[in-house]
Amino acid sequence: MTALPGFFHRIDHASLASTNDEALRLARAGAGEGTLVTAGRQTGGRGRRGRQWQSPEGNLYASFLLHPGRPLAEAALLSFVAALAVIGAVDRWCPAGDSELSWPNDVHVRGAKISGILLESVALDPDPGIVVGIGVNVAHHPDLAERPTTSLHAFGHAAADRETVLGDVASGLLLWYERWREAGFGPVRDAWLARARGVGAGIVARVGQGELRGTFTDLDESGALVLVTAEGATHRVTAGDVFFEVA
Repeated sequence: MTALPGFFHRIDHASLASTNDEALRLARAGAGEGTLVTAGRQTGGRGRRGRQWQSPEGNLYASFLLHPGRPLAEAALLSFVAALAVIGAVDRWCPAGDSELSWPNDVHVRGAKISGILLESVALDPDPGIVVGIGVNVAHHPDLAERPTTSLHAFGHAAADRETVLGDVASGLLLWYERWREAGFGPVRDAWLARARGVGAGIVARVGQGELRGTFTDLDESGALVLVTAEGATHRVTAGDVFFEVA
């Protein structure tokens, strides 16, 4: 197994239903910060909003337990911290100009999604624990009707493997996590915006049962996407799915 920063204590499984579920269980049992659960495959992986996350062997499935000591609303910003860690790992294989971040935490390569990030919290005393689940398509990617997806192997990087990607993700996560704790969200926000897809472009944000159309103008200090409609109204999108309009 790959060498990881000493901050992390890795527990690896050949197969799990969900690395997030196992990390949450360990957190409730008193596991310390830096506990890292990995699996060769998942039988019940999930993404945001309860979506199934296909998890064949050969991809990366990892869940990191963190104790940031912050209220949940602030700890949710770790979503952007994780996204920076993943895009940094992808940069090893793909030119930086090919990789972009899509709000809130997707990493795309040439417009196709290559990873998924899911944050979940567990009630602990005195502050909640945060499990940061990260999946990266290394060898395989699903065929989705709604969004194009890809993998490192699909771009010809057959030498990429989950251990190498894990090492880069873990190092990047620790770097940005410490920066966030020391300096706040500002440096994370600036770095995220520098790699963000479509700032100034037209987007459709699906929020609940409705849609908002407008221009993606900014990321605010709370992590909300700022959308300005054609009529000039400003909306803060805090949850939902974002799609880019095709010219």
